[in-house]
Amino acid sequence: MNLEPLNLWAPRAWLPGGWAEQVLLRSDATGHWCEVRPNAGLPPPGTLALGGAVLPGLVDAHSHAFHRAFAGLAERFDAPGAGLHSWGAMRDHVAGRLTPELLQAVAAHLYVELLHGGYTHVCEFHDLHDQADGSPLPDDAQRMAWALADAAQEAGVGLTLLPVLRERAGSSGEPLGEGQRRFGRGLERLLQEVQALQECKRPMLCVGLGVHALSAVTPQSLAQLAREAGPDLRLHIQIAEHQAYVRAWREATGASPVQWLAQQGLLSPHWTLVHATHVSDEEVRAVGQAGASLVLCPSSEANLGDGLADLARWIEAGVPVAVGSDSQVTRTWREELRWLDYGQRLLRQQRQGQSRPNTPSTSGAGRLWTMAQQGGAAAAGMKHWGLVEGARADLLVVDTSDASLLGTPAPQLLDAVVFCSPGRPWRDAVVGGRFVVRNHVHAHSAGIAGRFERAMRSLWSL
Repeated sequence: MNLEPLNLWAPRAWLPGGWAEQVLLRSDATGHWCEVRPNAGLPPPGTLALGGAVLPGLVDAHSHAFHRAFAGLAERFDAPGAGLHSWGAMRDHVAGRLTPELLQAVAAHLYVELLHGGYTHVCEFHDLHDQADGSPLPDDAQRMAWALADAAQEAGVGLTLLPVLRERAGSSGEPLGEGQRRFGRGLERLLQEVQALQECKRPMLCVGLGVHALSAVTPQSLAQLAREAGPDLRLHIQIAEHQAYVRAWREATGASPVQWLAQQGLLSPHWTLVHATHVSDEEVRAVGQAGASLVLCPSSEANLGDGLADLARWIEAGVPVAVGSDSQVTRTWREELRWLDYGQRLLRQQRQGQSRPNTPSTSGAGRLWTMAQQGGAAAAGMKHWGLVEGARADLLVVDTSDASLLGTPAPQLLDAVVFCSPGRPWRDAVVGGRFVVRNHVHAHSAGIAGRFERAMRSLWSL
């Protein structure tokens, strides 16, 4: 599909070396940048001058879209120990009622919110496959997966869809319980789903593979999945999220989860570990040596009380680190980055939360941003990302007239975007060479929001 090329000019734009002035940005008919030229002078004739400084879009590297339907609703603690249990009960209630149509309504609304939050691409950890009793949906034609793909297309966001392998409830081989059956997916059906998604060749839809947890699959299936993924498919796994899980896996196998993966020779540059909160220095080094990447979800990990990752160790090991919205309690990357950094400050009881910068910038937000931009590209399987030639033509236009940014000196703009809130900083958003947000307005948001509201009434009606 051919697009009308964009000819844009930005007064300032964040390029790989940091802020650059008077930047000319041209996209081609495929929706990729074909020219990114700083110091281009005043806007040439026929060029659209953007109304603010420009940032690349960011990848949301770990999303469970259907969790949006109970975000903020699992905060009641009516009995001792009910915290995580009440969250799981809410999740299972929603999962038990979702149809493909309801899932699309929830996901489309979420994806519009994520666009307004500065994400232009989402890695969707797709683990809701079948009917509530575990039986296939009519026609068994990956209807839940297509509901997510259609939602992303409707919202105008890029999507890496990660169908999730989940064969059992635990390492002892026990079957999934009644409330978890529609999360189940065997290896054969999973690979069939991935093939069908790949063959559609839909614009801005990428496909990868997901693993719910080590205990949810057999070692044989995991090894075969890694072989099937080969060099072309990203493989995401949720791992080492809770201390209790790490202890249980060590008791069952004699090794902690990431250590076990390394011992099996499975880690490679095509793997992305999600959470990996409770790991040793040895495990961090193993991930770095393998060239794998990491996704941290600060708002969700805090909401669930999972623990605090030691970001400095991952940076020192050279591991690309991305952020994800996960359970959707927060849907803006500026808050994820802020709390990621604040957590490190609290951990060390000092203001400089990271150890070694991975950018020449002295800006704290610039260091975080560069890290998340590189890590997000790795998690999504993008060879090129950002305001560089060959990358998908995505960008965000900063609204410097927003109350949270008003009067900010230009060199400190990114710091203010991340560390001064609340606000709605993105005036415009471009995804794949198309404007999807103009002057804070998404063209289809009203209709999408109305469907979401009706879906919520259906999901929560007694």
